[in-house]
Amino acid sequence: MSAQVKEQVAKENKELLAKGITPGLAVILVGNDPASRVYVNNKKKACEFVGFKSEEFALPATTTQEELLSLVEELNERRDINGILCQLPLPKGLDENAVIEAISPLKDVDAFHKQNVGRIMIGDYDFLPCTPAGIMEMLRAYDIDADGKNCVVIGRSNIVGKPMGMLLLHENGTVTICHSHTKNLSEITSKADILVAAIGKAKFVTADMVKDGAVVIDVGMNRDENGKLCGDVDFENVKEKCSYITPVPGGVGPMTIATLMKNTLKAAKLQNNL
Repeated sequence: MSAQVKEQVAKENKELLAKGITPGLAVILVGNDPASRVYVNNKKKACEFVGFKSEEFALPATTTQEELLSLVEELNERRDINGILCQLPLPKGLDENAVIEAISPLKDVDAFHKQNVGRIMIGDYDFLPCTPAGIMEMLRAYDIDADGKNCVVIGRSNIVGKPMGMLLLHENGTVTICHSHTKNLSEITSKADILVAAIGKAKFVTADMVKDGAVVIDVGMNRDENGKLCGDVDFENVKEKCSYITPVPGGVGPMTIATLMKNTLKAAKLQNNL
């Protein structure tokens, strides 16, 4: 699926290239978080595939808030850069919110800026956050309709949990968002027709928490006791119970990157009045 999305972006990008426009994506990476490094490399590969220009700004963990904001300001001004993303989490001492707010809403291809978040809330948006948007695309591709379904999201982050709940709500799902203070969690999750796990705890969702025939979306990216990549869901045991389940790795991750390519293409079109 992610390959199909990227092929479509590459096809549309050819029309822009023919007009002398090369979409540009700037990726800022502060410090040396290994997971962030993997994501950034995958984003660069995707840019190459679709024909975008990608520029990486790898800054040391000692970078100050002023230096980071100054770089963002410079990228906001550059006409050859259409999308800016700052890889989160940032090292301690740096204010993530201030950095997100500094990125121009027109170049905010992660859709984290308050202005873009507000537009998602009312359903009138240019960009959607890449992970929730990629998940919605997956559901559509497999004709899984959220309309009238009991949808449960575990996790309330601004990056996945909250926007995920909002997108399911836009599709007429009945949405419950669970978190660390939720009482009787397994009672709630076991009634879900569509269950999205986005908490960052290895194999947290077990088979007894899942309804027979449910659709299970695993956003987690963790390491198990053997150091092997795994999700928030106990895949081996849960897969026997559900109708659909996304694997880790290879499930939600590639769709997130494919959606970033779509957002960057859209940003380039908007900024060139196309």
